[in-house]
Amino acid sequence: MKSTRTFMSTLEEDVFSGLTAYPKKLPSKYIYDKTGDELFQKIMDMPEYYLTRAEFQILKKHKEKLSKVFDAFGGFDLIELGAGDGKKTKILLKHFMEKGLDFHYTPIDISQNVLDSLKASLKEELPGLQVTSRQGMYFKVLQDLAGYNKRRKIIMVLGSNIGNLMHKKAIDFLKNIRDSMGEDDLLFMGFDQKKHPQVILDAYNDNTGITAAFNKNLLVRINRELDADFEPDNFLHWETYNPETGTAKSFLVAKEPMTVQLKKISLEVHFKAWETIHTEISQKYDDDTVRWLAGQSDLVITEIFGTDDEAYKNYIFKRR
Repeated sequence: MKSTRTFMSTLEEDVFSGLTAYPKKLPSKYIYDKTGDELFQKIMDMPEYYLTRAEFQILKKHKEKLSKVFDAFGGFDLIELGAGDGKKTKILLKHFMEKGLDFHYTPIDISQNVLDSLKASLKEELPGLQVTSRQGMYFKVLQDLAGYNKRRKIIMVLGSNIGNLMHKKAIDFLKNIRDSMGEDDLLFMGFDQKKHPQVILDAYNDNTGITAAFNKNLLVRINRELDADFEPDNFLHWETYNPETGTAKSFLVAKEPMTVQLKKISLEVHFKAWETIHTEISQKYDDDTVRWLAGQSDLVITEIFGTDDEAYKNYIFKRR
């Protein structure tokens, strides 16, 4: 039954909805406050977290080819969804500037803190770069992207961010992007590939506890912003991976029975021992799955760029 409560923010509404659902769940987007952003930077530097290194390899190896593909019509707008700290993107930005390409960079992220840091670093490292940052959720920002129609748009999604969506929502996401694309526009997107299950599990559950702290930051943020009394140490960070579906899932698991008060939204939540909160998914792919997603979204793959071991790939799509 839908709540008739009035909420002051989407955080309040999403937390109330998720913690009164069965099974319990919380959106992973709320991990990303200042602390969450800093923890994710540490995750990207972990030896177990191969995704960042893989995409670095692809962008360094193929930056010249990408510059020719992106600039085929002379001038373009580079619009990045989920820009993060921009470390990988700077490989392309620097190369494009060195070649004297006429382009404008628009980084988009849910975290204003991340965007502020990115813009500051770009001003220092790449003076003269045309940058306009935008904060917001992808689906909302995508509605405005159709207005970028004076010249070719290159919409870029790195880091296998699409992996945070189950297939149905991934198709909706791709359809939204497709609807914002003109005939000559391109989508450049990273997809983590299926591989040895243990390699995937280790990437999301390191021995040093960085990924556990990242996952539990959800509870820390809820404590702070919703006046709650979660005890993060009473929850276990747990990762699963299904090699058949290619779905990795993150959970917070209650180690003991407990009751949690969220005073700001007048909610009391009861946990049984070993009850879970589902916090995040990370979908893994192969070429057949990506082609299927593209077909369902009225897109077509034009080029594929992979790591030497093909453990990670970036695809270019256009409208069908």
